[in-house]
Amino acid sequence: MLTNVILGSNDLERSAAFYDGLLALLGARQVMRNDRSILWKGPDDGVGLAVCRPYDEQPARHGNGSMVGLKAHSIDDVARIHGTALRLGGRCEGPPGERRPGVHAAYFRDPDGNKFGVFHIAAAA
Repeated sequence: MLTNVILGSNDLERSAAFYDGLLALLGARQVMRNDRSILWKGPDDGVGLAVCRPYDEQPARHGNGSMVGLKAHSIDDVARIHGTALRLGGRCEGPPGERRPGVHAAYFRDPDGNKFGVFHIAAAA
């Protein structure tokens, strides 16, 4: 259904450093880059994540109530991805933990304020 998720960035170099380090944990790499945007995709070549300078030349702002969900392969990955995001300049929006039985999650914002959730859902949940 989706081809990609695009987030605004005010600093493509800062975004490149943040997402190169973060998305590598999920096996993703840059597959497209130009002077306005960067696109990452994982090994399955499925839905991509992109950052771009806004077309209208106005400052990028995060969406209130918007969030991108990342799929973790394990409970440990939830904490590892969250910790990496914070080390790369993100800020915590909710530490790793069990949110309900079988659902582990953590939340953070990237350097431009875009919100992410990292989720591991046990098969029985």
